[in-house]
Order: sequence, then C-alpha cells, then structure tokens
Amino acid sequence: MEAENIIQQSFFLNAEQIAEIPIAALHPFPDYPYKIRDDTEMQDMIESIRDRGVLLPCLVRKREDGEYEIISGMRRKYASQMAEKETVPCIIREMDDDEAIIAMVDSNMQRENCLPSERAFAYKLKMEALKHQGEKGKINRDNPRSNWAIGQVADEAGQSMTQVHRYIRLTFLIPEMLNLVDDKKIAFNPAVELSFLRPEEQVLLIDALKEAQTSPSLSQAQRMKKLSQEGALTREGMSKILAEVKKPSQDKSYLASPKIRKFFPKSFTVDQIENTIIKLLQAWQRKRQQSKEL
Repeated sequence: MEAENIIQQSFFLNAEQIAEIPIAALHPFPDYPYKIRDDTEMQDMIESIRDRGVLLPCLVRKREDGEYEIISGMRRKYASQMAEKETVPCIIREMDDDEAIIAMVDSNMQRENCLPSERAFAYKLKMEALKHQGEKGKINRDNPRSNWAIGQVADEAGQSMTQVHRYIRLTFLIPEMLNLVDDKKIAFNPAVELSFLRPEEQVLLIDALKEAQTSPSLSQAQRMKKLSQEGALTREGMSKILAEVKKPSQDKSYLASPKIRKFFPKSFTVDQIENTIIKLLQAWQRKRQQSKEL
C-alpha cells in the first residue's frame, strides 16, 4: 500500500520501473558533488518544466525507508520544485553503492559548466567506486595502465591521467580554498600545488590572501608547497611571498581569440584550451610517426 501511495503512475520497461514520484520523496545522493546554481540556465529550465513538464526522467534508486535517492536529475528535481510541480517522472533502477556512484558521475561527466570542485570530487568518487568493484571482482581490470582506476576515469572523461590526478588533488583543499578556485580567484595550477599544504596552513593562507588582495602565481604556490614540506611555512612567510612582484606570465591571449575559442565550450579556461590543443597535436604527431613506420 505504501508503494501505491508514493507511485501514482508506473510501468515496467526492460526491468526498470518508470514512475511519477512526489518531490518530497526524492532525496540527494550522499556526497553528491554537484552544486545547484540558480543561474540563467536554471531559470530557463524552470520555465521549460512549467510549460512542458520534465521531458527526461530522473534516475533514482529506492531507499530502505521506501523513499528514493536521486542518482541523476537533481537540477530537474529542483527546477520542478520551483515550477510548483508535485511529482517528477523517474526511472527506478536497482543499484548498489558503487554502481550508483558511477552512474551519477557518468551522467554529469560531459556537462560543460562543471566547476573544478565538482570534477574533483566526481573523479575521486568514481575512482574509489571502480577500485571497490575491482576488489570485489565485479569488473575486469583490463586497463593496461598501472593505476587502472584513474586510467579508466581518464579514458571515459576524455582527460589525461595526469589531469584527472591533478583534479583529485583539489579534494585536499579546505572548503574555503576550494570556493576560491571555483570563483576563479585562485587559478587551477597554483591550486593543485596549494593542495599539498596542511589544513591549518591553508587557513593561514586565506587570511594572507585577504590581506594581500591578490592570488598566488604558480611559482609562488610551488614555493609555499616546498616550505610546507620542509616544515618552514609561516604566516609571515606567506605574506612575504605574496608581496613579491609576480613575473609576467607567458602570453596566451591568442588562445582566447574567436578563431580558436569557437571550437571549445564556453566554460573552458585558456589553460584547458591549451591542454586540449597539446593533446590533439600529440595524437597527430603519433599518427604521423606511425604512418612513417608503415
């Protein structure tokens, strides 16, 4: 009877139940890494759902209490709530924790406007889920790389292993530091270096950054990391480093030109564009080398 009260309309397709579920019975997945931003895109989604309803069902799994965890569709659920809808169409799928994590990350992996913190925790969650599946013998670890779990995350995300590892390093930043990265007040590369600082050092750095009204360059972040590893990083030392005149960075303005920018998502930074171009050139170079060997 409880299921009949919760699910108003349902049918089965390929062993998956499709149902209209009350919004009050839908809950976030634990450690959900993605943020709900009330931006222009969200307002457009709210208007669309108000006019036409939810066209793509959310993906959920049932909880022990009879209600549901959202695997994919938190933004649709929020927009439906804002559009004053009472229910949301959902696909109900049986999944264990590892399968749910992988499905959650994969369903959001290709979003163009993912924040660095979202990618960081999503990659880490998927890597740990894959490792757990491997330990239980549920998947074939046929990725030839030594760190096969990161290798699989990288392959499926279209990233290099190094880049995925660097994103995961961001999870070692305290929340206040990570917010600065998301807000583009600290660049990605310096942030990776600063992730090696101890939490108490990061707290001191936030205070130093507020005082200096600046953001650290890559070389400054690397020096702080080195001092931290030596046990010699102090609040005064941070201020001294931040007060130094930064060396002019290499001019990459050409990467932001319309002729190049049009081939990339709007959310891509200049560094991301550069990294993608380098990867494409490396692939082209390997192809040329292979053709010469034929």
